Amino acid sequence: MSELVVGDVIAERTVHLTRESLVRYAGASGDFNPIHYRDDVAVSVGLPGVLAHGMLTMGLASSVALAALPADVRLIDYGVRFTKPVLVDAESGADVHVLAKVGAVDETSARIDLTVKAAETTVLVKAQLRIAR
Repeated sequence: MSELVVGDVIAERTVHLTRESLVRYAGASGDFNPIHYRDDVAVSVGLPGVLAHGMLTMGLASSVALAALPADVRLIDYGVRFTKPVLVDAESGADVHVLAKVGAVDETSARIDLTVKAAETTVLVKAQLRIAR
């Protein structure tokens, strides 16, 4: 992992989510909870509106980092803590911004730290990938 340097940004990307994105993810994941596609249901349970699936947000974040790494890198651990949901507006959708930075490196593995925000609000904390070859 010697080519990775602590502090280096390895990837940065903004992913735009739409309501269609959420419906497609629901189909792929089997999570058809209506808070992810119906405003009336989301509001009736006290939410500000339709929310992106947490696992969709988590998956997007890891994919930004992994796409920037060499093909022979293996993901050996991934963890996050959800702090705020991603609110996906019916008209404008939502932008999820991911910044992937090298957090630690040793002889056999590295830690990639992810900063994940939507609408200038951090939505995942302690988002870290552990990678190895």
